[in-house]
Amino acid sequence: MNALDPVEARQRRAYVYAWLTVCCWATVSTAFKFALAELHYAQALLVCNAVAVVVLGAFLVTGGLLREAARLPAAQHLRALGLGLMNPVCFYLLLFQAYDILPAQVAQPINYTWAIALPFLATLLLGQRIGPGETLAGLMAYSGVIVISMASADGSSQGVRWDGVGMALMSTLVWALYWIANSRSAGEPLIRLFLGFAYALPASVVACALLSDFDIPLGRGVWGAVWAGVFEMGLSFVFWQRALALSVNAARVSNLVFATPFLALLPIALVLGEPIAPSTLPGLCLILGGLVVQQRFASAVRG
Repeated sequence: MNALDPVEARQRRAYVYAWLTVCCWATVSTAFKFALAELHYAQALLVCNAVAVVVLGAFLVTGGLLREAARLPAAQHLRALGLGLMNPVCFYLLLFQAYDILPAQVAQPINYTWAIALPFLATLLLGQRIGPGETLAGLMAYSGVIVISMASADGSSQGVRWDGVGMALMSTLVWALYWIANSRSAGEPLIRLFLGFAYALPASVVACALLSDFDIPLGRGVWGAVWAGVFEMGLSFVFWQRALALSVNAARVSNLVFATPFLALLPIALVLGEPIAPSTLPGLCLILGGLVVQQRFASAVRG
């Protein structure tokens, strides 16, 4: 039996890390709902943030990056503080409120429309132009948001909670703004993320004090928040960075992201016990169809 070509072996490792990332992402919507069943959304943010700092800090120590983080100039630390206030603080305060109001099968796919919001924000902030591909992608994706929003927690298609939909959509705008700002930052991505979460932790404490309290019940809700802190904010980032670094072409692993919302329906239905509404799959297909159109258009533009 012939040994694998080094490039092929490298790509297979990239796929392993990419699928590990997708599996992490597929579980977190269920973990969010478990957490928010017992915790206030500000309490959930505090637990997730603290756990993420520990997880990311452990990777920094084992990777020998802690000293490099300490040596960064003050301007980069200040930038990390600003980014940390955007993500996790503002982003997850909005997202957790959306999950608190909406069924997981609704909040989770809407969260994926941040990539559709990105070019429209880039038009406003960076002076970039919107092409027909982005326009079509936006129409498809936000039509999907309307369709998928018809689902309610009992699996019926009545009682749209537009306040929750609004929170979910606002979270996508915050994440798109964060992506634009973070993409212009230099340095090791893991260090940037750790510093952002570390500087966000005091703000999460303040948010918890102002919006809720520190009487956090030690039950399933805490474990849901811990799971989200480990797998949503910690391990998934590390796995995804390694997948991108190992892949010979980023598109080979990036396309796997489209499997996440479908895989997420399994724990939502089987573990969370949330009946899947008739409007969920058509709405999800419209949202992901918009993302595919956008990606194909962007690839064609790049040549």
